[in-house]
Amino acid sequence: MNSQNQAVAKQTHTLGISLCLGSMFIFAVQDSITKVLVQDMAVAQFVMVRYWVFALFAVGWVAWRGGVRRALYTQKPGLQIARSLLSVAEIAIFNLSLRYLGLAEAHALLAVFPLIAIALASPMLGEKVGLRRWMAVAAGFAGTLIILRPGLEVFKPEAFIALSAAVCFAFYNLITRFVSAAGDSFNTNMLYMALVGCISATLFGIPEWREPSLDEWLMMAVLSVTGIFGHLLLVKALEYAPASVLQPFNYSLLVFATVFGVLLFAEIPDLPTLIGSAIITGSGLYVIMQGQNGR
Repeated sequence: MNSQNQAVAKQTHTLGISLCLGSMFIFAVQDSITKVLVQDMAVAQFVMVRYWVFALFAVGWVAWRGGVRRALYTQKPGLQIARSLLSVAEIAIFNLSLRYLGLAEAHALLAVFPLIAIALASPMLGEKVGLRRWMAVAAGFAGTLIILRPGLEVFKPEAFIALSAAVCFAFYNLITRFVSAAGDSFNTNMLYMALVGCISATLFGIPEWREPSLDEWLMMAVLSVTGIFGHLLLVKALEYAPASVLQPFNYSLLVFATVFGVLLFAEIPDLPTLIGSAIITGSGLYVIMQGQNGR
């Protein structure tokens, strides 16, 4: 590659990274809004509203980009339904965790999901996981224990809510990789996630329904629109830079969440949370680098 091509690649990668950072910022804004909503509203209710908006968008997007009938065809219908239900569960469980945990603490625990996925990839997908990545996984779990502090008076059982969301997200990612490798397209993955998610969220949301206040309607509207916009930015980012380049910048979400927690909710992370977060983030970044090296 000559110097001119290298310069062009660098510029497109920079644009991709900027879009990725923008999407992470939006997701942090979403979680800040969610933290307000979840104090007085059932999680199932506003998750349902989010999925209604997402389903409308997904059907429109797929109709525009290839057709709904074509996207509905899947090699693995059972797995598509399972991954979609896992996505709903992850969102709902993580949102619930924000009722009890600070933004930084919840995101630090959720950030362990790539390490859980690595640990599960060997038995579920038959992937070879080298010694170095196993060591990084062990270090990440040690960081999780530092945050949890089991056996100490400051231990929070509610932290297992966020950890449960991380487990759901890890399984979701593994199944997504499997169905994508089997031939299902991005449109198929998105359409099933939207439709199955909308149906399941509605089944749980309708019984919990109460008339929202004007402020709650506005927050749910912002939550729904920014969710779509954030994911579009992330999709666009992948057009300008490969996933291997963007992956490390996904951890900026933890930084943004911490900043919003401090500024909006006066949540000052304690030292164990900061240390554990640093270990989890470092382990995740190390796993990414080792994966790029094939180790």
